[in-house]
Formats: sequence, C-alpha cells, structure tokens
Amino acid sequence: MASRNGAASYKAGLKLDHRPLNSKSSSFKSRPPPNSAGSSVRRSSPASFGSGGIKGDDGVPGRVRVAIRLRPRNAEELAADADFADCVELQPELKRLKLRKNNWDSDTYEFDEVLTEFASQKRVYEVVAKPVVESVLDGYNGTVMAYGQTGTGKTFTLGRLGEEDTSDRGIMVRSMEDILASISLDTDSISVSYLQLYMETIQDLLDPSNDNIPFVEDPRTGDVSVPGATLVEIRDQQTFLELLRVGETHRIAANTKLNTESSRSHAILMVHVKRSVMGREDNHSVDNGELSCLSKSFKPLLRKSKLVVVDLAGSERIHKSGSEGHMLEEAKSINLSLSALGKCINALAENSAHVPVRDSKLTRLLRDSFGGSARTSLIITVGPSPRHRGETTSTILFGQRAMKVENMLKIKEEFDYKSLSRRLEIELDKHIVENERRQKYFEDEIERIHLEAQNRIGEVERKFADALEKERLKSQMDYMETVKKLEEKLVLNQDKDERCGSGGGKCNGEEPGNSTSDDIAEVRKLLNKEINLRKVAEENVENLKSQIGSEGGGDIEMLKLRKSLEEEVHQKKKLEEEVIVLRSQLMQLSFEADQMRKCLERGVPRNGVDPLTSAVGHFQSKDIQNGDKASYSNLFEQVGLQKILSLLESEDVSVRIHAVKVVANLAAEEANQKRIVEAGGLTSLLMLLRTYEDETIRRVAAGAIANLAMNEANQELIMDQGGISLLSITAADADDPQTLRMVAGAIANLCGNDKLQTTLRTEGGIKALLGIVRCGHPDVLSQVARGVANFAKCESRASTHGLKAGRSFLIEDGALPWIVQNANNEAAPIRRHIELALCHLAQHEVNAKDMISGGALWELVRISRDCSREDIRTLARRILHSSPTFRSEMRRLRIEC
Repeated sequence: MASRNGAASYKAGLKLDHRPLNSKSSSFKSRPPPNSAGSSVRRSSPASFGSGGIKGDDGVPGRVRVAIRLRPRNAEELAADADFADCVELQPELKRLKLRKNNWDSDTYEFDEVLTEFASQKRVYEVVAKPVVESVLDGYNGTVMAYGQTGTGKTFTLGRLGEEDTSDRGIMVRSMEDILASISLDTDSISVSYLQLYMETIQDLLDPSNDNIPFVEDPRTGDVSVPGATLVEIRDQQTFLELLRVGETHRIAANTKLNTESSRSHAILMVHVKRSVMGREDNHSVDNGELSCLSKSFKPLLRKSKLVVVDLAGSERIHKSGSEGHMLEEAKSINLSLSALGKCINALAENSAHVPVRDSKLTRLLRDSFGGSARTSLIITVGPSPRHRGETTSTILFGQRAMKVENMLKIKEEFDYKSLSRRLEIELDKHIVENERRQKYFEDEIERIHLEAQNRIGEVERKFADALEKERLKSQMDYMETVKKLEEKLVLNQDKDERCGSGGGKCNGEEPGNSTSDDIAEVRKLLNKEINLRKVAEENVENLKSQIGSEGGGDIEMLKLRKSLEEEVHQKKKLEEEVIVLRSQLMQLSFEADQMRKCLERGVPRNGVDPLTSAVGHFQSKDIQNGDKASYSNLFEQVGLQKILSLLESEDVSVRIHAVKVVANLAAEEANQKRIVEAGGLTSLLMLLRTYEDETIRRVAAGAIANLAMNEANQELIMDQGGISLLSITAADADDPQTLRMVAGAIANLCGNDKLQTTLRTEGGIKALLGIVRCGHPDVLSQVARGVANFAKCESRASTHGLKAGRSFLIEDGALPWIVQNANNEAAPIRRHIELALCHLAQHEVNAKDMISGGALWELVRISRDCSREDIRTLARRILHSSPTFRSEMRRLRIEC
C-alpha cells in the first residue's frame, strides 16, 4: 500500500536530530476548559474520558479531546529550510505548543496531549484512540478523526498497515486488534464499512461500482446511517487488513506540490460492534416475615455501538498545492466540506442557536461526533516548516475551537430477548436433568431400603422357623420320653397287681388303686406343662410376626429422611450466601485498611537539616495533608530536580528517605518521567537498591522504579542498566510485604513488553517473581499474578506471529504448579489474572501435555463453566473445543464441556 500524507517523512525524519528552540512565550492565546488543562488520558474507565461519569440513560457530558502531533522535517524541508528554524516548539511535559511569529515573539497553545515528532504509533494510539475504543466496547458510539494540512501525516497516523514494520501500525489496525481481543465471537459480532466522500458523493471503497450511496437520518434520534454501503463481518485480524488494503487501492489520490500521494477524498471507516452483556438486578426477597440475603438475578442486554475513524483530506491553499483542472475542482470540494465542518464546530463552541449541519454531507455524517452522543477524539497534524506557518496556525485554531465542543454521551443497549430465551431454555434443561437425577436417586434409595427390609424379614422368619422346629423336636422327645416312662410304670404296676392278687388282695399293706391315681395325676401335670409351653411358643410367634409387620414402616422413615435432607440443603444454601456477603465485607475492610496503612507510611516525620531538605520535607507534609499533587511539580521551579536527586546520596537517613519519596511521587506522573530519567534519576534509584539496606529506602525506590517501568521507553533502559538483576536480589532479601509488592509490580510491568521476554527470563526475572509468592500477602500475590498474565499474553502473541516456538518459559521455569494452585483463589484480582494466564498458555498446542499432567485441564474446564467474566469463560470454552490434545483427554476422562 502506498504511503500517504507524510508517511515517508516520518520514517526518514525520526532519524534526524531535532533540537527544541528556546524562544520566549509572549502570551497564552487560548486555553482549554478548566477540567481539561494539564490532564492526562485515563485508561482505567471509559467515564474518565471527557468530563463526568456514566450516570444512566440520560447521558453525561463528554468534551471533545484534541491531541496535536508534529511531523519531522522531510528531505525537501531539510534542503529548502536549512537556514530557518522550525516555526513550532513543543513542550509535551506541560502539554503546550509554541508557534513562532518571529525570532523574539511566539504564541502558546494548550492541548489535551502534545505528541512530538519522536512519538511512536503505539503511544499515539494509547492517548488518542484507546479510550474511545474502550468506550465503544462499553456500548457508546465513538469517533477518531485526523485533521491537518496535506502531507502532515494524517493517513500515516490512522491508516498505516505496518506490513513491513509492526510498530508502524496505525489507529485503524490497532483499534481492531483491541476489539477482537476483548470480545467473544461466539456471542458478539463485528461488521465493517469503508467509504469515501469524494466531490460531495459517498462512494463504497469495498465495491467501486456502488459510487453514489444515500444516507438516512433517524427523525427521532437524529442518528445517521448508510444502509446502502457494503457491510463485511470480521472474524479475524487478517480479514480486516485485507479489507483496508482493498479500500486503500480504490481511494482517490493525486500528485501535488505538497505531497506525491495526496488524498483527494475523506475516508470514513465504520466499525459496528454488537455485544451481549449481563445486566444485574438486585431484588430483596422476604421469607417468613424476615429479610433474607440479597438475591442476584441477571438480565441479558445487547449493546450496539459504532466506531467511526475519519481520515480527512488535507486542508490546502491552491497556490501552494499547484492544483489545476480537475484537481482544482477536487480541491474546491475538499475546502468547501472542511469549511462547513469548521463552521459547525464554531457554532457548537459558541453555543449558537443554529448549527449549519446541512451545508455539507461531511457535517451530516459527523453529526453524532460533534454535538451528538458519541465520544470523540481529534488528532491534528502539523509540520515544522516556517513556509507553512499560515496553514499550521489555521490547523491549531481549528483544534482549539474543537476542544470547546461538548457531546452528551449515551450508552446504546437494549434488552436481549433471544439471549434470555436461550439461557432460560438451558436453565430449564439443567433443572429437568437435575430433577430426573434426584428422582432416580430417591427411587433407587427407596428400592434399596425395601430390599433391605425384605432381607431382614426373611432372615427373622428363618430364625423363627429354626427355633420353632427345634422347640417342636424337643417337645416331641420329651413327650416320647414321658410316655416311655409311663409304660414302664404301667408294666411294673401290672406286675405288682398280679403279685398282690395272688397274695390275697394286699401287697405289703398297700392298696392297688393308690399307685395308679398318682401316676395319672403326674401325667396330667406333665400334659398341662406341655400345653402351657405350647401357648408360650405361639405367643412368641405372634410377637415376632407383629415385629416383622412393623418393618414395613420404612416408607415413612424414608419420607422423614428425605425431608431432613432437603432442610439440610436449604440451610447450606443460606450459609453459603451469608459467607459470600461476609467475604465481600472482609475484602472491603482489607482494602480500606491497606489504604490507611499507605497513608500512615507516607506520614513519616521529617528532620530538616538545610533549606533544600526543608523544602523537600515541606512538600512531603503538604501532599499528605492537602493531597495536592501539583506541589511536587513546583519542586522543579523552587528546588530543582538535580538538587532533589543529589539528596538521594545524603548521609542523613531521614533526608534520603524524604528525597526518594519525592522522586517516587514525581515518577507517578507520566509527564515527569522523561525528565527524571534524563537527569539520571533512574540510575540513582537503581544505585539505592544496590547499596542501601534500609527497608524504607528500598521499598520506596522499588515503587519509583515500578512507576517508571510503566513507560515502554524506560523499560529498555531499566533492563540495560541491570535493573532486573537488582530487583531479583531485592526480592530474595526482602521480607516486608510492601517492599515485595513494589518489586513484584515493577517486574510485572516489565513482563508486559514483547521485546524483553527472553532477556527478562535469562536474567532471572521469572524466578524472582515466583520466589516472591513466599510472602503470601494478597496484594503481593495480585502483582505476581498480573506479571504472570502479562508474560503469558506476550508469549501467546509472539507464538501467534511465529516469533517464538517451543514450550512456554513459564512452564519451563516451574510456574505451572503455582498457577494451577491459585486458579480458584478467593481474591478476585488474583483469580482473574491467573485465569487469563491459563487461557493464554492453553492457546498453543505445544503446552497442552504439560498442562494436562499439571492438572490445568480441570481448571480450564472449571473456568469454561464457572468463571464470573463471560469473555474469559468463552475463551476457555473455545480453547477446549479447538485443541486436539485437550479434546482427546476430555474424551478419555468422559468430561463434557
């Protein structure tokens, strides 16, 4: 793709030595609104972009933010203007720009961001477009627009593909990378249109035959749409790059005196994002007249947002561009549309009752971007040549007026009935399966109890039958023995009777009838005894039968058991909800205690030893009492950075502590970091880590290094000066949790740099990070988890681009067991970072076997089911489905995802 609007000038100019001019400022010609002066773009929340926060559907005010970027001198300017100084001088730390009128006078302007000719494409994207992209992902419309003279680098800033050098990627490519990385393609969708406005006609860059597209305005909301444009759904970054390449070939360009490839049309990229999110509703339920725990229900919402990236054609003067013929007509059309845009912005800035939106199709297309509901960021590009001072002045004034425009930001979301229906169907299926499982369990349990009761009854019946048979046999034996004895006695009596009868009726004075009656009485007694025994046995039989019949009451016991189990389950749920509430309260109290501890640590009393030390102590106490961070900036004017850094070598420990605290607070501001590094502050901080054993000095010095490590340019300096080795030594020697937290934070920031992966690992950074986990403090573990997640993300990106092969360094250094152990940590920050690290490691097949043997597969399955963040849950599910190794192991273990 051809390089347009000064792209070649950027590549050549960055190698030159551009020195700032030391001219005096005569006056401040224009200042931005009070809420924007000197403020930096905050990336933590979309609400921080502009003024105000997100407060519901009524919308909140959000000012148009404006950044200015200076193009370095190109070859022609180096030759033609060699004897002339640049007309523009930048003060990025103060966010100011000086425009020279002559050698002794200049005008000063302030912007939200001031980007020098050395600013990287990544930094331009982060300060200009990334907050808008984050807002689009949260459901707001967003606009990023470039304005400036022909040849100052608008297309280079926005549309550069970076095929030869990935660091040259422009805002369009980087925006799509962030959007694709932040959404789930299973539930969300992205579609793209690429248009150009040429000679007041809208043309489709993806379909050149579609060269006169009408647009439609919603009479109710005022939203402008282009329904006739080609809409392409994006599933991966390569498809998007191919679309940009096709659109760039169809865009109209021409050779002018100002630029060899000058755009003759306004290019408009529209990215439509649809995201499914869960909106929470808090309901209070009442149980038995008392307020129960807070029950949480979720409703599905569909957020529809649009990102518009506008590459305006260059503003130019006819006599300078040399346009004639058809190109003259093109230039007139360009200037007409830009003039209409300027009039609209003037009217909005001055709160005019009439805004001339309908003067041009460009202003009608950008109706939502200026004065509408979109979050808008404008980057204006200028050149340093004094020959184009008039065009540079016009561009600067355009940006100043745009900073006064405020939009009313509104989120675009609607109830997602289809998603709710699908979710309810899934929940219903789950409940049906669970009910069937429980019903089967209860039926099996009843069957088991019934069989057990029958077995017990059969066993009792067998025992009773055996006892009864033994008793019967015993009774029969006794009866037969008794009959035998009676027969013997009867025989004896008959013998006696015969002897007595032959002896005259008497035998030894006894009467024959007496013996017989006695025997009969004895027999009756024995018979009665047997009858009684039989009755007792029958009663025992009846008692046993009644006991056996009572065994049939097992159903009643089963019902009682089931009811008891249900009560236990209900009680367990209540206890779990109470535990969740108490846990959240505990985390809040821990956070407040940590903040109080930090404040107390900063409140160390000072011991003044000289005026310089007194000034440092004065600003230290002032910051603690009033929270005025601007007081630290005044140290540059009242004391001087070099004097502050000289105190780092003071023999007085108290002075040294105050000085390093001041440097740490100054390093927290991005605007001060470059001056600290250039003044040798980074070297001094590393020297403190190397030489001093005082715990407070090492803790604050490590915190200052962590702040400096947030800047990509400083990260390489830290590595070059042996910073990772010093941080590793400090991590091994320190025991204080706050010191370890600072060290872990610095290493975690370094882990996020793609270029430092191999060096960081070689010098022991990963080993040191893993060694810090011995502390066990939640804040320390959170920083360690963040570092692991950053390292895994960079490794994943390098493997995807083919820059790295083989297993992950984290797995080789033994980080996997700790990652698996903390994947379900109670602390939400630790758990979130570890879950991200697991997903990044699992994206590459070469790590799959180690993760399976280390138990990470079970955690991935849990994340795909129970993770609180839907994007992480979807990513884990996609990885489990796409990896052949994971699928094979899940089939073997019979795991369903």
